[in-house]
Amino acid sequence: MEQRCAQVLNEALLEIFERRDDVYLLGEDVLDPYGGAFKVTQGLSTRFPDRVLTTPISEASLFGVAAGMALRGYRPILEIMFGDFVALGFDQIVNGIGKFREMFDDQVTLPLVVRTPMGGRRGYGPTHSQSLEKLLLGVPGITVVAASECHDLRALLSEAVDDDEPVFFVENKLMYGRTQRRPENGYVDGLRCVESDGRYPSLTFSGSDAGGGSATLATYGGMLPIVLEAATRLILEHELFTEVVVLGRLHPLELEPVLESVARTGALVTVEEGTRTGGVGAEIAARVQEAAWDDLHRPIERVAARDGIIPAARTLEDAMLPGVDDVVAAVMAVEGVRG
Repeated sequence: MEQRCAQVLNEALLEIFERRDDVYLLGEDVLDPYGGAFKVTQGLSTRFPDRVLTTPISEASLFGVAAGMALRGYRPILEIMFGDFVALGFDQIVNGIGKFREMFDDQVTLPLVVRTPMGGRRGYGPTHSQSLEKLLLGVPGITVVAASECHDLRALLSEAVDDDEPVFFVENKLMYGRTQRRPENGYVDGLRCVESDGRYPSLTFSGSDAGGGSATLATYGGMLPIVLEAATRLILEHELFTEVVVLGRLHPLELEPVLESVARTGALVTVEEGTRTGGVGAEIAARVQEAAWDDLHRPIERVAARDGIIPAARTLEDAMLPGVDDVVAAVMAVEGVRG
């Protein structure tokens, strides 16, 4: 049965609460009948009224309380209504949550999950549309997971809750309304899909059963449908085959699926919705050049949002954020260099 990703995440939370009595949910406006800004927590407070806690609008305090609960043996799930507001908790994240386990010589664990939506394309303007996950990549001691509509969202969220490390679980806003598209017989929309091993697997798509092609497109989260559309257009309009690697874990960076793909294609294009400077793509590019310089036959291309604030007007927002045309152009540029 087809389900929207928001429904899948909602059912996953219900299953987690039924399975574990040490799980609590904290967040703003998470109680029924509202059930959260994107309705992912709807029904949860009715079923588990003592374990769903609505909170004041104070993200810094929320991070502190959730961290304290985790240190006391609970497994809190903290919902930050918009990913932009993660910035308000950065002192708690950088100087507490990411450090406690090592500071106390592994005598404590901090099994905290922070769920938060990132991304634009909904007209929410400069302070509710950003993709700030790149700011978390430089924080030791935390795990950053990027969910996509082709991942097993139930398993992904359940693994995050069972993890003894603090996990930031990034959900793209547009993903909520999309149908979850799991591979059927190893294919999604005619593209072959291979899932890596591990707690937070990556997905590798290819237009040919043999794999390889003109370039590797490394992406994550909400950019997946845009990149897959670009990959299909490249096949149909230019007869160029690519591989698409959709990372499940951004930090610590799971590089192996990207390296394996680059070894087959000889080229890399990184694609992200966040701003270009200091982005996830820059980190991937640097790591690939260090680990696989001999496999790269062409310069790396990066596709990302323009450096600037995101406008509320849809036409301006579209011009700011990367789209299908940008991905196609980057692959064509790689092909031009080879030619």
